[in-house]
Amino acid sequence: MNFIAVAVAVVLVLSGCTAGTSGEPGAGAEKPKPSDQIAKALANVTSVHPSTGMTLLEGPVVGPDGDLYFVDVTAPPGAPKVMALDVGSLEKRTIFTDGTSAVTSAQFSPRDGRLYLTDYLGTIISMTPEGKDQKVFHSGPVNGATLHADDISFDRAGNLYVTDAAGAQEPYWKPQGRLIRIDGTTAEPTVLADRLASPNGVAFTPGFDGLWMSLNTANQIDYIQLTDDGRGVSTAHPAIHVSAGMGQIDSLAVDADGNLYVGFHNRAAIIVFDATGQQKATISIPSKEGEIMSATNIAIKPGTKDAYVTASGKGGGWIHTFTALAEGIPQSNGG
Repeated sequence: MNFIAVAVAVVLVLSGCTAGTSGEPGAGAEKPKPSDQIAKALANVTSVHPSTGMTLLEGPVVGPDGDLYFVDVTAPPGAPKVMALDVGSLEKRTIFTDGTSAVTSAQFSPRDGRLYLTDYLGTIISMTPEGKDQKVFHSGPVNGATLHADDISFDRAGNLYVTDAAGAQEPYWKPQGRLIRIDGTTAEPTVLADRLASPNGVAFTPGFDGLWMSLNTANQIDYIQLTDDGRGVSTAHPAIHVSAGMGQIDSLAVDADGNLYVGFHNRAAIIVFDATGQQKATISIPSKEGEIMSATNIAIKPGTKDAYVTASGKGGGWIHTFTALAEGIPQSNGG
């Protein structure tokens, strides 16, 4: 997510390899080169907001009705902040708006089927897929510090694992971010890790035995193993260092084969890695003269290879499609 854009929104409301060798049996055989794919434009769903000077789409998730839900982080007060797109007819409707939030992601809970939204200002709210029965799920500081809530990954029981993107506008050597677990029933928060370089994306592995987390200001992806009760970290290590140039890594998604899809801010592409850190594919978002500058997040419809990308730039906010490497699962649908 573009945190400069978030800062703009907050102010307003408050006033993408080379071949190598394998170490496995048969070493010496050339590894396959990453495949390339060009995403197709599906719909232009937002324009640049005059009051914020930008639009920034995030949080794509396929809903129970088959429509694609997504958020506009920089939408001004009263403008649509969460929308749903019928991917067949391309009809769009508003799900949620208000006068104060900077909504950063959307995800459906496996516990109650409700739509959960993160607000960079520190609140998590839930609602029905139609945007009704809105409830504050969590609000306020965690351990005395504002929760700059970004992405969510649910475990099987419906507990939330949320990235706190604090420090997004600071040098990476001044880490302030956190990884926080929020109990799906009581909303009790537990800090799992702190002093992180602005964590952004978070996604469980297919078997829920590990957790991937992207560090936006470090261009690094960590691999985390939780304790048996999910309330602590057993082990963690830097797993993938991404050469992003002037771009920064953003959100994550995991497909049924364990492939890891990585979105970017200031780079119009999605890069796919396997669980060993080998790059498998690059999905490019076509753009002319900076019309699209970022491809921040990905959703793969569960049980299919139908994949959607939220992309934004001077040309507005767009939904693009591509064919995923494997079928979608809950871990590749929203967050």
